[in-house]
Amino acid sequence: MPEADLEALDATLTPLLLVLSSAAIMAVSGPAALVVARWPRVADRVGAGVLVVGAVVGLAGVALWLGAGVPSALVREWSLPWGRFNVVMDGLAAAFLLPFLAIPALAAVYGVGYLPQAVHGAAASRARVWLGMLAGSLALLPVARDGVLFLGAFEVMTLSAFLLISTEDKKREVREAAWVYLAASHVSLMLLFAAFAVLRGATGGFDLTASAGAGMGSGAKTAVFLLVLLAFGLKAGVMPLHVWLPGAHANAPSHVSAILSGVVIKVGVFGLVLFASILPDPPMYWGLLVLVLGASSGVLGVACAIAQHDLKRLLAYHSIENIGIILMGLGAAMLGRWGDRPELVVLGMACAVMHVWNHSLFKALLFLSAGSVIQTVRTREIDRMGAVGRSMPWTAGLFTLGALAICGLPPLNGFVSEFFLYTGALGSLRDGAVGVVGAVAPVLALTGALACACFIKVIGCVFLGHPRSEPAAEARECGWIMRAPMCVLAGACVILGLVPILAAPALDAAAAGWALEAAVLPLRSLVPFGIIGVVVGALGAATLAAAFGVSALARLRRPLRAVTWDCGYAAPSARMQYSSSSVARTLVRLFAFVVRPREHAPTVAGAFPPRTAHRGHADDVALDRLIRPFCRALAARFVGIRQWQTGRIQVYILYVGVATLCLMLLVVPLIPLLKRLLTR
Repeated sequence: MPEADLEALDATLTPLLLVLSSAAIMAVSGPAALVVARWPRVADRVGAGVLVVGAVVGLAGVALWLGAGVPSALVREWSLPWGRFNVVMDGLAAAFLLPFLAIPALAAVYGVGYLPQAVHGAAASRARVWLGMLAGSLALLPVARDGVLFLGAFEVMTLSAFLLISTEDKKREVREAAWVYLAASHVSLMLLFAAFAVLRGATGGFDLTASAGAGMGSGAKTAVFLLVLLAFGLKAGVMPLHVWLPGAHANAPSHVSAILSGVVIKVGVFGLVLFASILPDPPMYWGLLVLVLGASSGVLGVACAIAQHDLKRLLAYHSIENIGIILMGLGAAMLGRWGDRPELVVLGMACAVMHVWNHSLFKALLFLSAGSVIQTVRTREIDRMGAVGRSMPWTAGLFTLGALAICGLPPLNGFVSEFFLYTGALGSLRDGAVGVVGAVAPVLALTGALACACFIKVIGCVFLGHPRSEPAAEARECGWIMRAPMCVLAGACVILGLVPILAAPALDAAAAGWALEAAVLPLRSLVPFGIIGVVVGALGAATLAAAFGVSALARLRRPLRAVTWDCGYAAPSARMQYSSSSVARTLVRLFAFVVRPREHAPTVAGAFPPRTAHRGHADDVALDRLIRPFCRALAARFVGIRQWQTGRIQVYILYVGVATLCLMLLVVPLIPLLKRLLTR
């Protein structure tokens, strides 16, 4: 090969090599910190610093690729019996690498203050090791285009996340949440094994490329799609496959929760997007199925969030809601591809990809802000907080900004991605073939309204009012090492909301990488970015002006101070405030058929009744009322098998021999062999 061609080849591979180097650097960040573990403060900073350096290297590779826009691939044979080392840098990989690299780096910096080794000892050291492994595997997954390589990175991610969730493993609820996550993840892995087995049977290999998918028959293609929909839907937390998500998000350390919600569940989204791209000629019902799953996850996720009293569980259910919005965008793009509507393809993919970014940003911001509150108040119960905003103004302001973004309100980034979906949905009504996409517009509006109601409850009960417990009254603002990542995330939410045109090149590249051979229109020809920027900026400026005006007017007027009517109570207390249950009671009853709330009313009897309380909670219907009872019944059925576990090695050898014989009988064609022997 001429020297000039070698130089051009190296230039196209540079972004890909930077991403691979990034994965390696982040994976060794934990062991690097162990070298200096004798000095806890140094170890904290070394672990976070190496991980941040790795993320910056990977982001530099993504930026170089976006500047050139030339897909590059690196294929090498290896000694494993299946597959090969096949990595590709294209528009889809670049789009998903942005949050996959940025969020773990910011979480690692936050973890220096949230989980310092000097306080948490060996648990903090272990968490750093698994955080680096998780970040490294996440950087490898978007570029993996071989099934064996993908499954290997997927399993490393699964085990690393499991060990991070179980950081505080002395608590029973933490161990239980971690095991539920691991069980669900391995069910997802088994489904992927089945999907890749069908893929190999149909194509002869494990390549995750369009050329491999082109040779598949309709039956194999449908089987692969349904298997990956279940597998990746379980990993993404799509309802009703979300059973692991609320417990894992709630019980993990808060910076780990930010990665789980901001990045790990997006691996499921990436898998669905990738297979929807490489499987040719998708029928209509594929897109319709994804659209329905997205709509149900959006509405039911936020409905379950409203009923929660645990701050982090509430945020976890909002992750399900936002996965629903992403799937609605993907479903719209799939229907556009089926109906040959390139504008719907572009708008649907723009919504899906940008909402992946947006949700990674504002949900990480919300979890980190919640972690700052939980660290000082020492509880996740909303009804034991209150008035925290007075002593934690930075955290309160940043949480409020994240809440506005997740509700899809301008001038923040959540509004932009939802605007893309509204535009595509309303535009589809002109074409009867894909007009069903128009139904997502009212669903999206309902989801946004319920999200606003939910976060009004959270902000009012957590940051406003009066302290509901002694730790809440003594709350203190977190340090700058924890505030800095939150400020970066908030700044990104504002920038993408005010100047959304900055995202257009990456969104165009993602749409082109997904649609493959289909014609793709530039996003700028479909969305009036200039008008959006002006309108959003004007709304933001008007909101700020109104806030400052009200504040100035309040300072000019002397307030009248008087005792409020206390219904005859001689000594009003903070317990007389609205609780999170009372604020959300009407909406919870509206969705009682899904949420299934349980209320324990107080018993009041006699002239001098004893002290009592009203309690209420909402179980996860899928996990607590379906899966757990089924597993208990199944375990009870198999209790009798325990008598076969005698503890004698001879019996176990007999079991192995019988199992081996049965497998040989399945593999060896015994009946044809006997016929041949008898005929001879």
